Amino acid sequence: MSLDPTYLDYPKRRHGYDHDLYPWSRISDRPPVRWPDGKSVAVWVCVSLEWFPLTPSDKPFRAPGHMQTPYPDYRHYTSRDYGTRVGFYRLLDAFAKAGVTASIAANGAIAERFPQVIRDAVAAGHEIIAHSTDMNGTIATGLDEAEERALIDRSLDALEMIAGTRPKGWLSIARSQSWNTLDLLKQAGLTYCCDWVNDELPYRFTNGLIDLPLNHELSDRQIVATQQQSADSWAQQIEDAFDWLTTEAANHGGRMLPIHLTPYIMGLPYRIGAVETLLQKLAARPEAWFAPGGAIVETWAAQQ
Repeated sequence: MSLDPTYLDYPKRRHGYDHDLYPWSRISDRPPVRWPDGKSVAVWVCVSLEWFPLTPSDKPFRAPGHMQTPYPDYRHYTSRDYGTRVGFYRLLDAFAKAGVTASIAANGAIAERFPQVIRDAVAAGHEIIAHSTDMNGTIATGLDEAEERALIDRSLDALEMIAGTRPKGWLSIARSQSWNTLDLLKQAGLTYCCDWVNDELPYRFTNGLIDLPLNHELSDRQIVATQQQSADSWAQQIEDAFDWLTTEAANHGGRMLPIHLTPYIMGLPYRIGAVETLLQKLAARPEAWFAPGGAIVETWAAQQ
């Protein structure tokens, strides 16, 4: 018995994804990207500057790193608070020593509760991008669209009030979005988000918003906090990634290396040395272009 040929005839079958949010493409098929001054690897340092309410919310989900033990969880609350009081300033010092400009992904609550922290980051020349309202401000499908729009606007308004400029970039908590998020971010006037991690270079969504992929496998939360590896091991993996990317860039055009830092993790006195050493080693490499997310996105977009 032969198969009816019409059995395999499906008019909507196509190459690519089951959605139209962005097209599929291989990184090797795209025109090569060129970074300023002949640099081959854009190094993007992104810091998550977060405020965790003492009472966590589980709707739509509890943010990673949130309070864990029975209320009141002073142990985890104060260890996170260490990040804004101590750890973040060690990172600012490390950036200054290496001559690095970073993106600071801040909760709106940081601007409301600790405005001097935002002012200090801006005074040091760093870019402020939005990271929701606080660490209860998670997003997922099921969140009312009007509520999500208000959450985005509140975050942007709070940061603009202190930073003096409205953020152009957005990082969702846990990189989680709803089906409405991309359009809401675009409507709010944002240029890029950092939530989708399926590439190593920027790409554009169908609605015009740009994704700047923030790799989570190389983050301090994943390597140090979750996998319980040492700060030196984390730094070595970042350096190994840089070496590999420079090799690829020699044949395929510019590459990008994101370094995602958390102040209460890497700002501790027994870890900050690894951060300082890594940044200074990479800054001395002739292939490295350290830039905040907005500059990387702008440079990339000008070549598309």
